[in-house]
Amino acid sequence: MELAGLLTYFIFFLTVAGIYAVLSLGLNVQWGFTGQINIGVAAFFAIGAYSSAIVTTEASPFHLGGFELPFLLGILAAMFASGFLAFLVGLVTLKLRGDYLAIASIGIAEIIRLFLKNEGWLTNGVRGIPAIPKPLSGLTESGDALLFLLVILAFVFVIYMALERLYQSPWVRVLRAIRVNEDAVQAAGKNVLRFRLEAFVLGSVIMGVGGGLYAHFTTFISPSAFDPMFGTFLVWVMLIAGGSGNNKGALLGAVIIWGVWSGTEIFTSRLPEMWVTRASAIRIFLVGALLEFILIFRPQGLLPEKPPKTPGTARSEKSGVSPAAGRADT
Repeated sequence: MELAGLLTYFIFFLTVAGIYAVLSLGLNVQWGFTGQINIGVAAFFAIGAYSSAIVTTEASPFHLGGFELPFLLGILAAMFASGFLAFLVGLVTLKLRGDYLAIASIGIAEIIRLFLKNEGWLTNGVRGIPAIPKPLSGLTESGDALLFLLVILAFVFVIYMALERLYQSPWVRVLRAIRVNEDAVQAAGKNVLRFRLEAFVLGSVIMGVGGGLYAHFTTFISPSAFDPMFGTFLVWVMLIAGGSGNNKGALLGAVIIWGVWSGTEIFTSRLPEMWVTRASAIRIFLVGALLEFILIFRPQGLLPEKPPKTPGTARSEKSGVSPAAGRADT
């Protein structure tokens, strides 16, 4: 019985970690590749979840829905809604830099949260949307959770492999150059705003996928599920701890930080009664302390970013001649 309970918890742990891994990969496109400070991750997370929930649920007098579309079409709706919102937001905010972009993204995230909370005809307000269908449910007597975990892992794998291929492309090299010296890239004739907008939209589309997966995992969503603590703060901690700019680091950070967060819940549940009410603050403190420890001893994260190999570098390595030697000869 204990073994069955541990297996159930392990499946639950990996499922949630997989959803956070998708969010972390999306943020890595924006911050790790381009240097955009998006503190509104929860907004795109929520838009993706609500979009997928609305198009896949049965008709209800309490919220918009009744389309009963398949799960994959729900994920596509989440991607489109998050990407479209990111495009509109990006046109307004991406001319801002640094702290100003961070402040603007916080404000936009709060606007989205209040909209979802107050527009009851669309989202059922604070009562949320129930009965969201879970894909592959009912195929086995007791393996629904495991089947959905495999679905999550498939999405993580596809997104990770796509971003790894993209990381070797000239497009990402321009993004990394923008992150280092935007003025120099603009002087080279590149449309910096367009590249920043493309990265912002792509990262938000991936976050929308994470929101859609979360909705179908929990089968119930409400505005409280997208609190900035869970929808933004933890995602940033995961990426920074794992190693921003490194897709492997984004995955590693998601697993480790979610493990710490869920582990601290077990720890704080065993505290004396007088401390139980402070459990949330204690958990935040422990996660913050871990982040500070990593930043002190591994300031670039557990898996630091590795610059992609250029075609010239790859040919030189195969031939046994270093690029530096070639430049010296010329």
